[in-house]
Amino acid sequence: MTAQNSATLPTTIAVKNPVRRGTALALLGVVAFSLTFPATAWGLESFGPWSLVALRSVLAAAIAGAFLLACRVPLPAREHWAGLAVVAAGVVVGFPMLTTLALTTSTTSHAAVVVGLLPLTTAALSALRTGARPSRAFWAAALAGAAVVIAFTLAQSGGALSAGDAYLFGALLVCAAGYTEGGRLARMLPGWQVIGWALVLCLPLSLAGSVAGLAYEPVHLTGHGLAGLIWAAAGSTFLGLYVWYRGMAEIGAPQASQLQLAQPLLTLVWSVALLGEHLSPAAPVAACGVLVCIAVTQRVK
Repeated sequence: MTAQNSATLPTTIAVKNPVRRGTALALLGVVAFSLTFPATAWGLESFGPWSLVALRSVLAAAIAGAFLLACRVPLPAREHWAGLAVVAAGVVVGFPMLTTLALTTSTTSHAAVVVGLLPLTTAALSALRTGARPSRAFWAAALAGAAVVIAFTLAQSGGALSAGDAYLFGALLVCAAGYTEGGRLARMLPGWQVIGWALVLCLPLSLAGSVAGLAYEPVHLTGHGLAGLIWAAAGSTFLGLYVWYRGMAEIGAPQASQLQLAQPLLTLVWSVALLGEHLSPAAPVAACGVLVCIAVTQRVK
């Protein structure tokens, strides 16, 4: 994706230097993503998991649809819709649903460490999808990162994977597939349009899910619950991806990926500051271990 085709929407950050502007935008995206799990935990105070995911998708689709209409964006070409369906299944439905179900039994700090493996999982699936052949050092670092997360998970779960862990590992796979396909589409469409059309594509399913979820799951509205829902929809799902793609277009994917290394550690900070969680000593150690492995893959692939 180039800076030219990603500049459909105006940038509100008035920074003349493109590198500084791109870095600032990418950092905003990382911060937005790091708040996803705490926002979800707050949302679960008011809504059931199915209702929360469906409502989150409906609100995000409404925002995306408004931008698409305001910018008079034409419909994607027919050959793009299959890829958009993969993005929708992985990023709009699969990842939010599986991580929300996981957070009904797991802490946000635990989930942050496990999902910190997402860049490595995405890189591996991308290599398989594109036929690329990363170096042996890349695969060694990727396997080391997976080993760190698996060891952490088993230690935290008493030697066996819990249902929450199964949801998190499933979320890794479906989100990596969505990111991989989204990255391919972003070479032909601006990145914000990729996620925007994926959200709109899911809107009928999201509306049906909202009606069904609200009919069968209890709702107890709280300030935290509403704030969590709004941030998960507007901040994490749309705004975060918009500024992330804009920043990545200006500074390049490699440099932007380096900034994303801070995401699991930021989520650990939010889990303590916003949710009052007590971190086990293993959580920051494992997060740093994954960070090192990702940094190695960025340098050797």
